Amino acid sequence: MGIINVVKNVKEIHNKYVVLVKVGSFYYCYGRDSYIISYLFKYKINILKDYTYSCSFPQSAINKVMAILENNRINYLILDRRNNYEVVDKNDNKNLNKYDEIYEIGKKEKAKRMKIEKIYSYLLENAKDKELIDDIEKVINERRKIQSN
Repeated sequence: MGIINVVKNVKEIHNKYVVLVKVGSFYYCYGRDSYIISYLFKYKINILKDYTYSCSFPQSAINKVMAILENNRINYLILDRRNNYEVVDKNDNKNLNKYDEIYEIGKKEKAKRMKIEKIYSYLLENAKDKELIDDIEKVINERRKIQSN
């Protein structure tokens, strides 16, 4: 059984938990959990070939990840693929769990970043259009003046 299928099965029971899977020297999470991890740590979200979202980070960051998840009252499970997906750590905040709240914030943040990336790509493609660049710069400078007042 593949990692994603294992995570889906675990999420059927623990749907309000961030499920982290240790694979070698990295930890991976999938689906909705990717938005939470990406939002809290600014890790990149990848899209796998089956359109599943994924996020990963090195083993050296696991203590930091656990601490921040705990500080934000987000439930988590850590599975070790090497040991048949055994649960090696777990945090349960009971009814104080903020999984849904942080997921919604992370999802909005990712949508915002995607818009910015599209704008950035468009600007790179049209960098020779001096009028476009000047117009955008003018809008930015006008906004700065309004905000500083």
